[in-house]
Amino acid sequence: MHFGYSETCLAHDTGDRHPETADRLRAIRRALAKRHGVSYVEADPAGEDAVAAVHDADYVEEVRAFCRDGGGNWDPDTVASEETWEAATASAGLAQWAAQQAAAGASGRETPFSIGRPPGHHAVADDAMGFCFINNAAVAAQSVLDDPDADVERAVIFDWDVHHGNGTQDIFYDQGDVLYASTHEDGLYPGTGEIEETGEGEGEGTTLNIPLAAGAGDEEYLFAVEEALAPVVERFDPDLFIVSAGFDAHRHDPISRMRVSTEGYALLTDRVRSIAGDVDAGIAFVLEGGYGLDTLSEGVATVHETFDGRTPMEPGGQPDEQTEELVEDVREAHGLDD
Repeated sequence: MHFGYSETCLAHDTGDRHPETADRLRAIRRALAKRHGVSYVEADPAGEDAVAAVHDADYVEEVRAFCRDGGGNWDPDTVASEETWEAATASAGLAQWAAQQAAAGASGRETPFSIGRPPGHHAVADDAMGFCFINNAAVAAQSVLDDPDADVERAVIFDWDVHHGNGTQDIFYDQGDVLYASTHEDGLYPGTGEIEETGEGEGEGTTLNIPLAAGAGDEEYLFAVEEALAPVVERFDPDLFIVSAGFDAHRHDPISRMRVSTEGYALLTDRVRSIAGDVDAGIAFVLEGGYGLDTLSEGVATVHETFDGRTPMEPGGQPDEQTEELVEDVREAHGLDD
């Protein structure tokens, strides 16, 4: 894979006890150093027009001024330093690069993965929250949609982070050209992402939420992807498929109760690659959460290994009955059984 990376993202300082630190990127780099076929690209930071295409202009200026004045606690969880604005635009620029590469036909071992920070999927149009200031995946998708040379009319953002990406949903909730889909732990921060949240106006039906119960593991995630995500994506027929790739649903992540294994992330990678291939959509990965350094770094590495030719090992079990019933409700909400 080709990884988008910038040292600028390391300068975003959240303090000693915050879970979202520069050590996350350092751990990923150490894990990837042990793998073959890894290359790095440093992309240009996202420009003001690209950021303002998904965020309110007043909010953009407010965040920039907040950082210029030295930063601090935007809210109890979301911390900025003087360097945060540059890091956030660098992170968004890496996501843009990944989407552009996918739209241009990069595939196989050249599949792009942006490993920037701060993450983005909680940033709504007019506010920062949940460690996020600029919604990286949203900037990436909208930039490609707005580019007349990209030949992209519809994009999917599939968010497998353990937390619901309320920001991405908020930004695209009434747009018909972006399908936002999320598997997340039901009831976890920020408390959004119910099945009934399916979009409105031109975006009706283009939000897909699969709120899995705590304790869901590989079998449950794969079932949800195969039985709910795949048919909705096939019907939507996108040109671009972006994965908001958080690794905090791992069984050993310190801030969730899910039970996805490292091999489970390889299987999820294999499934989304197949789904994107079935609709002839370019695929790109954008880093979101993941706060156990070992599980995060091995998760990113296993995505790379899957694209580098390693075949994942299928799980031996079946999804639990609760997940089967949940997915049936999701399918009904999206008219899949009509």
